[in-house]
Amino acid sequence: MKKRTFILLLFLLLGICGLQAQKIYSTNYKSEADVKVYVTNYRSEADLVVYKTKYSSEATDNKGVWYFTQYKSEAKKKIYFTEYSSEADVKVYFTDYKSEAGWKNKSKQHLFY
Repeated sequence: MKKRTFILLLFLLLGICGLQAQKIYSTNYKSEADVKVYVTNYRSEADLVVYKTKYSSEATDNKGVWYFTQYKSEAKKKIYFTEYSSEADVKVYFTDYKSEAGWKNKSKQHLFY
């Protein structure tokens, strides 16, 4: 009975941690960032299509729905927006529609876990 309860709690905790995967803090310093991001004007150039939400509860999993936090400590990932695509780890395109959000280049998906 205790082993089953422990396993259930472990999965629950892992699930809660996963729910915070897309809480993002934008830093002004490249050295503070976990991931360097370049914003492209064209969806076809993007590794990830991002929908920016106003609600932290919508920013679940690693599916391109981002909630920008006000404080570093609230974020799961700290990002730095680069001026040049050659400096970036990931190229993103911001969309106005949540249904369009998602990874186009899944080889870079690990950067946001």
